[in-house]
Amino acid sequence: MKLLTLNAHSWQEDNQQQKIVTFANVIAEQQYDVIALQEVSQLIHSTPLGENSTIHQDNYGYLLLNELRALGCHDYQFYWAFAHIGYDIFEEGVAILSKHPVINQEMITLTKQVNSDSWKRRMALKLTLSYHEIVIDVYSCHLGFWEDTEEPSRLQIKQLLTSTTSERLTFLLGDFNSEASKTNQGYSMIKKQGWFDTFLLANKKDQGITVPGAIAGWSQNHTDKRIDYIFTNQKLDVSQSQTIFNGINKPIISDHFGVVVEINL
Repeated sequence: MKLLTLNAHSWQEDNQQQKIVTFANVIAEQQYDVIALQEVSQLIHSTPLGENSTIHQDNYGYLLLNELRALGCHDYQFYWAFAHIGYDIFEEGVAILSKHPVINQEMITLTKQVNSDSWKRRMALKLTLSYHEIVIDVYSCHLGFWEDTEEPSRLQIKQLLTSTTSERLTFLLGDFNSEASKTNQGYSMIKKQGWFDTFLLANKKDQGITVPGAIAGWSQNHTDKRIDYIFTNQKLDVSQSQTIFNGINKPIISDHFGVVVEINL
């Protein structure tokens, strides 16, 4: 099983359309089972796909899906959850692309803030999938910050984990805005609740860095960090964990690098 997570930083990138094409070509080449995306945006006033659709024609994930279909990858389906308004002109959310049948879809509010005009409003998208007759849950997550006095990520993590069940194999993928090197913060809180970091489980791995210096939300950062993760609720046989789209393993397409894991199920 191949899983990928990436904070896409969509519509904030130079040469955005070409980067979508690059992304689609890598997906077509690697055939990931699940792709979790964060910062998946569309213009507020662009055209919806249909009368009752929340997804617009310029949605980053929808355009990525179209590129995949142009490459002959028709198995993928796209799911998106709106989180908040970004930069005054975008609707930003989280998304999942998957090749496998979806049994259920759920949008989970992680914050007390319900006003979508606030960038602090956070959502997670949960899909229940049938993976070769194994029922699994996969999440795309984009959490806030530990030090935030209004919406601390501690409460968001609690809300996120409350929505999970120990009865099914579960994966939490995404940008957790929490450094692996920081003790007694978000990363260690999740691990203390019994979750496994697939990076640590991997038989083969690189350094795991996903943020190279200063980016949006980490403007004072001057060091490489690992803040994007794929957690699981079971101790699995993870053959490898790799950083991708870092300029070494595929071209850079976002201000975050992606994470790919391969798991023997």
